[in-house]
Amino acid sequence: MTKEIKTEILIHATPKRVWAILTDFDNYKNWNPFITSVDGNVAAGTTITARLELPGARAMTIRPKVLAVKPDTELRWLGHLLVPGLFDGEHTFELIDNGNGTTLFQQTEKFNGILVPFFKRMIEINTTDGFHLMNRNLKILAEQK
Repeated sequence: MTKEIKTEILIHATPKRVWAILTDFDNYKNWNPFITSVDGNVAAGTTITARLELPGARAMTIRPKVLAVKPDTELRWLGHLLVPGLFDGEHTFELIDNGNGTTLFQQTEKFNGILVPFFKRMIEINTTDGFHLMNRNLKILAEQK
């Protein structure tokens, strides 16, 4: 079973500025209501620890493997619930340069595994709401002078 959610927001700032905020993990606690912390060396192939605060649901700590780090463009990781195949989530942050000083920020998660149907509400409501809150706060911070 698979399920994908995708959100996007137009940010009036360059990808370089948005990337600087997105990868300043020590500062997440000050602005990010969805992913409140990221610990570890965020480089392709490493495992990190992230704390997720899903609106209307229980907080959780995940330990995803970083799949891609492309400065000013993409950050992607893959997490699992207990063991691979039960409930996997591939999370992508993508920054698209519009060439005019603005960035289209896309946040996507592709869920796979036999438990996905049991987490449908959490995915469609809580996780999506968390994406929107993070996107909004990232936009506000990036657009500050």
